[in-house]
Amino acid sequence: MLESNSFMEMVTLPRTERRSASRFPIERNLRVRVVSRKGDVGPCRGQTINMSSTGILFTSDCDLTPGRRVELAISWPAQLNDHCPLKLVARGRVVRVDKGKAAIEIQQYEFRTAGSNGFQD
Repeated sequence: MLESNSFMEMVTLPRTERRSASRFPIERNLRVRVVSRKGDVGPCRGQTINMSSTGILFTSDCDLTPGRRVELAISWPAQLNDHCPLKLVARGRVVRVDKGKAAIEIQQYEFRTAGSNGFQD
């Protein structure tokens, strides 16, 4: 007969994943603009770490706080008609900040044409 402790050590329960979408590692340069009623702050610079359809984890030289609304302009690797650079513009709120990294929940996004540096506004 197995003791209850021995049996429990043999059973591995599946880890519960809180994210609703798969994250993909992608490193792209970005600019951060903090949106506020007092006016926009930025742009600051950073780099994506990973992305999903619902969120983005990135590094930034901005001083971000959870709850702040931001706009990220991300240099996109694909080109329109193999000729025109694109950028992904994602708007959302900061949900987490930790040691130079921040995560946003994407509330809106669109692709725009970009300048040769990937960020023409």
